[in-house]
Amino acid sequence: MPFTALPADRPRAEAGIAAAYRAAGLTEPAHVLWVPSPLTGALLTALLDPGLAAEARTALLALLGPGTCVLRPTGAPERVLTPQEAAALLPSLEAGAPVREQVRSAPWERQRQEVAAELGARGYAEAWARTGGPRWDPVQGLVQRIRAAIGERAGEEHGPLVRRATLDAVLGQHDAPWLSLFAELGRLGPLAGVAEVAASAGWWWPRARLVIVAERPVELHRDEPGRLHNGEGPALAYPDGFGLHAWRGMAVEPGFVASLATLTAARILHEENAELRRVMLEHFGYDRYLAETGAAPVHKDKTGTLWRIDLPFDEPVVMVEVLNSTPEPDGTHRTYYLRVPPRTRTAREGVAWTFGLTAEEYHPQKET
Repeated sequence: MPFTALPADRPRAEAGIAAAYRAAGLTEPAHVLWVPSPLTGALLTALLDPGLAAEARTALLALLGPGTCVLRPTGAPERVLTPQEAAALLPSLEAGAPVREQVRSAPWERQRQEVAAELGARGYAEAWARTGGPRWDPVQGLVQRIRAAIGERAGEEHGPLVRRATLDAVLGQHDAPWLSLFAELGRLGPLAGVAEVAASAGWWWPRARLVIVAERPVELHRDEPGRLHNGEGPALAYPDGFGLHAWRGMAVEPGFVASLATLTAARILHEENAELRRVMLEHFGYDRYLAETGAAPVHKDKTGTLWRIDLPFDEPVVMVEVLNSTPEPDGTHRTYYLRVPPRTRTAREGVAWTFGLTAEEYHPQKET
């Protein structure tokens, strides 16, 4: 299910930022720097560290990719910059200290405590369950994947530094779960500005005089259960090309899906990542894998045939092969492979398990 996001509403987001600063008792920032992705935002934030070693600074600058940054100073014309030009301009902007605690964390904790005291533990839990609770885990999982991908781009040596920079971000649209709780209760209060940014932009890094704000993603692809999934490109993509590749919710390398076209049984057997190997098996086809590896059945009876695929560093794949007794329109009978628990020892036990029964309880009167 592809989804194309609208670009950030910059005037609305900037008004929300100004409101968040005022609610925190801070002077509104002098500059807002729009960047094309959370990756660029994290890199530029890391470059603001005055104690950054020259070698690390050079490495981070080299990681800045394509895309367009827009600097919007208060009371002055905006400037369109490359990420590299934005990095060179940072010292002159006198960004100041991070103020995330004042504009987001402290007011969030105050509102949470007030709401929890009014509703009580049970009332608070019920309110959370009908607002942000159902969305919390999926969104947090996505946030962690974005952070991990940013760290991986920076490499083993500088990844921890850049990942730490992501912890200084207010998460924009990804703060929607907990904001929805306060919004439903009419208790946004000092968080109203933060909510405005969440409704109109991506991650943002608030400092005393400068705010770095990331654009929203331009593409989002999910499967029916709502997991990140795309077989033709990134499942989540930002304007500068930064994004996440995923197959049915599982992170994969950019070229993984294309490589499935030349998949072999040997490659499946030697794949060290158990999750990727399961995807490969599903794509390759269990019947084809059994045929090409010369596997022998474990057990056979009138209900079907039990097969077992032993895999290194993973539990075995055990399947029962059954023949549909109802013929297809052309008169043939379709064969199905049903995945069953590794402990299954007979075909009858496997078929029974698919109906939630034991082998002894399984007595079909008519097969369909």
